[in-house]
Amino acid sequence: MDHVTSRPPASKAAPDDRYAWTEPGVESLGDGLYRIPLPLPGDALKAVNVYAIAGEDGVDLIDAGMALAQARERLTEALGQIGYGLGDIKNFFITHIHQDHYTLAVELRTTLRGKISLGEGERVNMQAIRDVAAGRSEIGFIEMLYGMGAAELAEQVRSFMAPRLANPQPRLQWSDPDGWLADGAVLDLRSCTLRAIHTPGHTRGHVVFHDEAAGMLFAGDHVLPHITPSIGFQPSITRLALRDYLGSLRLMLTLPDSRLLPAHGPVTNSTHERVNELLAHHETRLEQTLAAASAGPVSALAAARMIPWTRRLRKFDDLDPMSQILAVGETSAHLEVLVIRGQLVRDTSPEGVDTYRRPVIVG
Repeated sequence: MDHVTSRPPASKAAPDDRYAWTEPGVESLGDGLYRIPLPLPGDALKAVNVYAIAGEDGVDLIDAGMALAQARERLTEALGQIGYGLGDIKNFFITHIHQDHYTLAVELRTTLRGKISLGEGERVNMQAIRDVAAGRSEIGFIEMLYGMGAAELAEQVRSFMAPRLANPQPRLQWSDPDGWLADGAVLDLRSCTLRAIHTPGHTRGHVVFHDEAAGMLFAGDHVLPHITPSIGFQPSITRLALRDYLGSLRLMLTLPDSRLLPAHGPVTNSTHERVNELLAHHETRLEQTLAAASAGPVSALAAARMIPWTRRLRKFDDLDPMSQILAVGETSAHLEVLVIRGQLVRDTSPEGVDTYRRPVIVG
């Protein structure tokens, strides 16, 4: 599940138009390409965009949505509007392993011909999901909280999640894709040619799909027009998520500027413009995080309490528990980048709690 805890300070969208992209229907983007928003539960994210590339012999989808009855019904209706059925789906090209992108494809594949492709960097996340399901390990985002000084929050979330994990009703199996996409893999779809580009950060194996000839980038959650994607919120936790994400953002600037086709939000005209905004946002967040750590050793939780969250600049204690988890995780990711840059030092207590401080200057 994707949530967002921080936003750039300004938005060019009018308030009344912010959620217009989530309305049911089909948006034609020209040349047999369609945007289909599918519903998501909860209020954090209202919909996910699935892009349908239509051809004479069927339709290919970029992302698939969440395994919900309402999403399946909406996808069926939308494909019908452009002259196809679920049985005409040839491929599901998935940007990353989060359930709002991957799980409907897994469900549909049980009865349909469509093949699933996923970035090979998600292998480690797939294994982590299976380890949790088998009881071999705890959910990564709960386990990580202890080292971030947020043990009480971890216990609170564990109590909240316990009924869900104990629910005996059948669950969707997180099966492997039909193919793992290597960085640079070329997908010849007859009507267009896509190149899969690895963009780790949001998850380890996130990929975007670049149509250079048409000047379009299917960006998944890597570049979003109105919100900043959560960083490293994935089954297999890594300290280097933000470092990887910033590198993946800069990689987009080495490509020709393209029309931005995001997973959440409306289609916009410039990927580069939004990438530069996101880079600037994270530099501002790094400055805020450094200031929070400058008064003395702080845990990720302590630093997160000093930083404003969301575009409304809310206090940490005013966030819901899930957003608090994301806030602590993202603060930790920013602290780790500051360690890499030499601006902070990380110390780990005997109990395994990380704290961060300014380095001691000798001489």
